[in-house]
Amino acid sequence: MKTFLIILGLIILVIAIFGLYRLVTVKRQNSKLNAERFERVKELYNKLESGQNLTEKDVLPFAQNLLTRESSYELLRDRNKTDIFPKEYYTIVKGAESNLANWLEFPTELNACPDEIEHLKRVTYDFDGQNNFVHYEVFKCRVNEPHWAAKDGWFLGVVGPYFDDSKPYDFPHATFSRINSTLNNITAEEEAKWVHENISLRR
Repeated sequence: MKTFLIILGLIILVIAIFGLYRLVTVKRQNSKLNAERFERVKELYNKLESGQNLTEKDVLPFAQNLLTRESSYELLRDRNKTDIFPKEYYTIVKGAESNLANWLEFPTELNACPDEIEHLKRVTYDFDGQNNFVHYEVFKCRVNEPHWAAKDGWFLGVVGPYFDDSKPYDFPHATFSRINSTLNNITAEEEAKWVHENISLRR
């Protein structure tokens, strides 16, 4: 009995140490990522802070970049300057695309921005049977070698829910990708349904 308790105690201790290590590591990685994200938009931030008279042309490079598009819009929104955000990037699909790329970049997810990302379709549900619709934007993504996910080819990512009155850069609360959900084993509709039922409805 004593031996069993010692073994059990050691197992619990190992699990606790691993959990603490994982928590500290992820926190450190997220801090590093947040610093990198600020560096990407620092030039735009500094120009806004200094009161420079910016135009759409100044914002365009940041809007074109998947990893700076969403944060650039937020910087402009906070300063009531969204009128200079390029119109071709002011759509729900473009906002969702950037949101997914940023989500995938987290160390606990893909830990990288996809090398390719394409919008597949919008999937819509009447979530309460009363003609109240929610929409999910579904994308296919892939990464190149040597990334560990390259071997699986195109995987799916879902962003939403959006509603009939949603604006392009409203925050989607159920962005998700089961990176092993590839075009070989699941459809866009099936993946959106999984995210709706397992992520969105459980929040």
